[in-house]
Amino acid sequence: MCFLIFFLSAGSKKALLSLSDKRNLDVLATGLRELGYTLISTGGTAKALETAGFEVTRVEELTNFPEMLDGRVKTLHPAVHGGILARRDLDSHMDALDTHGIGTIDVVVVNLYPFYDTVTAPGGASFEKGVENIDIGGPAMIRAAAKNHKHVLVVVDPADYPTVLDSLQGKLENDEMIRRKFAWKAFQHVSSYDSAVSEWFWKENNGDGSGTQFPSELTIPLALKSSLRYGENPHQKAAFYVDKSISEVDAGGIATAVQHHGKEMSYNNYLDADAAWNCVCEFKEPTCVVVKHTNPCGVASRPDILEAYRLAVEADSVSAFGGIVAFNCEVDEALAREIREYIAKRYQENQTKMFYEIVVAPKYTEKGLQVLKGKSKALRILEAQPIKKGRRSARQVGGGWLVQDADDLTPDDITFRVGTTKVPTEAEMTDAKFAWVCVKHVKSNAIVVAKDNSMLGMGSGQPNRIKSLEIAIEKAGSAVKGAALASDAFFPFAWNDAVEEACKAGVSVIVQPGGSIRDQDAIDCCNKYGVAMVFTDVRHFRH
Repeated sequence: MCFLIFFLSAGSKKALLSLSDKRNLDVLATGLRELGYTLISTGGTAKALETAGFEVTRVEELTNFPEMLDGRVKTLHPAVHGGILARRDLDSHMDALDTHGIGTIDVVVVNLYPFYDTVTAPGGASFEKGVENIDIGGPAMIRAAAKNHKHVLVVVDPADYPTVLDSLQGKLENDEMIRRKFAWKAFQHVSSYDSAVSEWFWKENNGDGSGTQFPSELTIPLALKSSLRYGENPHQKAAFYVDKSISEVDAGGIATAVQHHGKEMSYNNYLDADAAWNCVCEFKEPTCVVVKHTNPCGVASRPDILEAYRLAVEADSVSAFGGIVAFNCEVDEALAREIREYIAKRYQENQTKMFYEIVVAPKYTEKGLQVLKGKSKALRILEAQPIKKGRRSARQVGGGWLVQDADDLTPDDITFRVGTTKVPTEAEMTDAKFAWVCVKHVKSNAIVVAKDNSMLGMGSGQPNRIKSLEIAIEKAGSAVKGAALASDAFFPFAWNDAVEEACKAGVSVIVQPGGSIRDQDAIDCCNKYGVAMVFTDVRHFRH
């Protein structure tokens, strides 16, 4: 970090700047000079000012003390902090400054060492380099100026320079509120900075040595991305924030997606797009996922993505209408035209093309994007990066937060254990694994019926498992025969209940986590009907 200080004799205007980010430094310096400020600086800022033709006085002349400890100590000095913290309305403070020959400082503009950028750069940073990029003097000056905001204008964002100059020129009304706003912004800036340092230290130290994954205190820095028209419902105010945690850098997801086209995203749009993207990123083959109200109503994987798209829509074209469509592969001209023009079987009589709120994919060809934009002015087209494993999941409850590891296990991470006399064929096991991935993304109680890498039906959110099963089988129709059925949790009962109903419907294999005291009943039931049952020992509740 380098420092820029404006210091005049007692009674004159003074300001101090500490700038790692030197954007618009010349504009700010010019404006301050025109207002009568003298520039005092050190390090890279002084060099930048001198190169730009500004007269600069070194900070050592203010403190009468040289930099020391390789620059670790520069401004930690009473000549700096006394000038910032002194209350102008207290005679005792002003007398103390006079006694020690210290002048007041009225403006403090600070950028901190680029710690976040350093430790998140490609390849990371050594522990020693990270430590050396932890700013000490900068946060101290910011906090001091923010505390004394009634008398000191504190600025941490280059975007605020025009407002700073307007304020100093007396062009703005309600100066007190502007100072309070900048003070809040300053404290928030330091808070976010410290949270990054804390998170990095926790990670570098592998926690606190106790073996726990979760620290005793946790701060999550959030940055406002956009104000939303309303929340889940029109009477609720809402906004969208991006998680600026170090762990989220290059981790993919909807929050960092680029919107190429369409209306602004709404609260519910973000929830649905997130659900669709989380689901489609699970699959390795070209896959299409259609989501409605955060539940996947259609999922299909095929080497031909056009076929996958049609299958995903036809799984439940009623629900798909007005939904979100996600792909894990590039959208080219052919796929874009299919999305734009496709008419589901249900709507062929009146020739109604499918309507969607959002299309999300990892990439678009130039022509594909052009064609897709022609479907609707309102259609939101998002380009998102694939989601990386190992993330945390946080969810708010009244008065607190629940934090857990993300449920990101894949079929490659677990063992599928056959419990029945019948052993599933290779094709049946493939269907079972596909259904198991799908059911993870359906709200509990969740049942999914799938075959040939295509979801045929799903039942979600029912208070009892048998009702979810009935809904899934009804949606699958006659295609349920020979299909795989996945359950997000164990079956508490088998006979005259969900397991027997599934067997009677004609499924060929059932995949479930197991763990019920009546697992043997489920096995016996499947053996009676000649159905294979596979246990995963992994539950997939989603509330």
